[in-house]
Amino acid sequence: MFKTLKEDIACVRERDPAARSTLEVLFLYPGLRALRMYRKAHWCYEHRLFFLARYISQRAAAKTGIEIHPAAQIGKRFFIDHGTGVVIGETTVIGDNVTIYQGVTLGGTGKHTGKRHPTIGNNVMIGSGAKVLGPFKVGDNTNIAAGAVVLNEIPPNCTAVGVPARVVRRDGQRVDELDQIHIPDPVSQQLCYLQHQIDELKKTMEEGKKEQ
Repeated sequence: MFKTLKEDIACVRERDPAARSTLEVLFLYPGLRALRMYRKAHWCYEHRLFFLARYISQRAAAKTGIEIHPAAQIGKRFFIDHGTGVVIGETTVIGDNVTIYQGVTLGGTGKHTGKRHPTIGNNVMIGSGAKVLGPFKVGDNTNIAAGAVVLNEIPPNCTAVGVPARVVRRDGQRVDELDQIHIPDPVSQQLCYLQHQIDELKKTMEEGKKEQ
């Protein structure tokens, strides 16, 4: 237990430049507090103490603004930065070294039973306000940009942006996991391409008029 707690604190200090001390992280970080309460709730859930598990998880939600279903499976070194509005559904599976920001939802798309929430691979970053909805996998070493809505599987080593999310980078190298801003925008790129085509057509028409 203490080894896990020490690992969690080290994870926060490594990824959050605003973290100044171990005591600050331990007592004042809602993401860490929610994670600690989740682990208690998850233990209760696995031992079929379902009411107690939900009671703990709802207390955590009330105190931190972070709702993690006690049945969710979460790996090592999981970091929730700020955390207000984060929701993690019942059948969600999260790998190791995952970072998510405030307002993220790992949810389902309906009232289906069984696996209905996403599986998040290792070394994944999910930006502020992003929604990952459905029983598919987000591959290892992938970044989901802030505000993206992911409705389909994302392969490993990708960057996905937009609504619905589209893969805009897949070259086997990670984008810096703390950078949610400097990510290519496929809509903007397409508009620039169309503007270039319009300019070329105008130029061609003007040259045609001169020849006449």
